[in-house]
Amino acid sequence: MRVHAPFRVEETHGVLVQKPNRASASSDSYNWSSLYASSQSEFPFEAFFSAVDDQLLVLHRSGPVAVERLEGDKTKRRVVPAGGIHLVPGGMSFGFRLFEQLDTLHVYIRRTVIEEIAAEMAVGDPTNIDIDGNFVESDVQMKNLLSAVMFALEDGDYATALYVDCLSRAVASRLVRNYSNARLRQASPFSSSTIGGVIVKEAIAYMQDNLDRSIGLDDIAAVINRSPSHFARQFRNEMGVPPYQYLVNLRLDKAQTLLRETRISVAEVAFECGFTHQEHLTRLFRRRFHTTPAAYRKSCQN
Repeated sequence: MRVHAPFRVEETHGVLVQKPNRASASSDSYNWSSLYASSQSEFPFEAFFSAVDDQLLVLHRSGPVAVERLEGDKTKRRVVPAGGIHLVPGGMSFGFRLFEQLDTLHVYIRRTVIEEIAAEMAVGDPTNIDIDGNFVESDVQMKNLLSAVMFALEDGDYATALYVDCLSRAVASRLVRNYSNARLRQASPFSSSTIGGVIVKEAIAYMQDNLDRSIGLDDIAAVINRSPSHFARQFRNEMGVPPYQYLVNLRLDKAQTLLRETRISVAEVAFECGFTHQEHLTRLFRRRFHTTPAAYRKSCQN
């Protein structure tokens, strides 16, 4: 089931609003629904936080730094290096003590996304999946995924719902496979032919019909009656690119056609093709076609 509502800071533990912590970027302005992310500088504090439903991952972007997590009468103290990751499962309340200034990235993954992934990867009831609460000193793949979330925060061209929905499921897959109590299936429950050419064509048709609005992975999956993670994996297998990259290319193709065949302004072209503004279209158009929309239109008139 899709979580339609944007994931807001009010749904997080409250670490991010501790004074005098200073956020440098957050996903509040992007209306992402499958994950929430914020990068900030945190300063020494001690506080207790009530449980929330969703999974938290904290990437230490600086360090090493000493931290303590209090769970009931147990205290876990660690010196966490830069690149270390702090896992806080949904449903767990905890106390936390930070001893030095620390630059962090907080990423929350919806519990519903984790259960969706667990339903495909693991044996048994996915609602029973538990993620370990721990400090992870080195996980290159997870660090790369979290760095991709950071990149999306900083580069609006990649802050699309479809791109972030794919990232959230990649993170969830890593959590289920490496940090949960799940008993993994020996083989994929779906054959590679389950989502055939007809299904892919339906997904592409949906993208083409909705280029002027924000499209999430869940939107497409609902149309073809597949789970989002299964669809994303099979789409990439068949098309050679992930869904979000295919969608960007469809939008750029439409923009190229409108620039060549109509007289509407470049700003209107951007709007009709689902770009957030004219500059967004111009950056991606230049990246792919090595020219600007205005210059391309002029060349078509010669």
